[in-house]
Amino acid sequence: MSGNYSRFVELGRKIVAVGRNYRDHAAELGNAIPDKPLIFMKPATAYITEGSPIKTHFNQIPKGCTSLHHEIELGIVIGKKATDITEANAMDYVAGYVLALDMTARDLQNIAKQKGHPWEMAKSFDTSCPVSAFIPKSSIPDPHNVNVWCKVNGNMKQDGNTKDMIFTVPYLLSYISQFFTLEPNDIVLTGTPAGVSAVKSGDVIQGGLDQLIKIEFRVESSN
Repeated sequence: MSGNYSRFVELGRKIVAVGRNYRDHAAELGNAIPDKPLIFMKPATAYITEGSPIKTHFNQIPKGCTSLHHEIELGIVIGKKATDITEANAMDYVAGYVLALDMTARDLQNIAKQKGHPWEMAKSFDTSCPVSAFIPKSSIPDPHNVNVWCKVNGNMKQDGNTKDMIFTVPYLLSYISQFFTLEPNDIVLTGTPAGVSAVKSGDVIQGGLDQLIKIEFRVESSN
């Protein structure tokens, strides 16, 4: 693989996210444990990097939201075109990793779930995918044994380990690629551990991945 994956935010065409990939997170929201990966999408316009705020609109993120939650996740940066790949060779398509927040309008998501509607309004709005810098693949020898944590205003909210994921990285990449092609610089978000909570304008969200990388984003009102 060759390419400047540090520019994945500029060059990536899509963000593929996995829901309910940690049993404790599914349980805290009263959701059933899935027997197949639960997939949804975010557009590349959802990205922000450090220095840019998670924006509110009159303290509603997005418009109409009254309960915005943080979800800290390990992301997989795709290194080469992947179509219908196998689990056995799936890691060959990984360029590296990223630490990400899957910001979720929980009230809008709950309404969508009740009505059987898609989640895009709750998951795909602008600034809903804050991300770290690119992490080279060699920095994480085993993506199934790294700690991920999230603090809000200095208070620990999420503290989990990727060993608790229901579906492994190779399984997820193989499964997703059976339905649509993953392209270089796309990312796959692998789900979040328990401890999600609401944030509001003025809050500071921090996250970390072992000792490798940390992120910090402020929630700010645009009114």
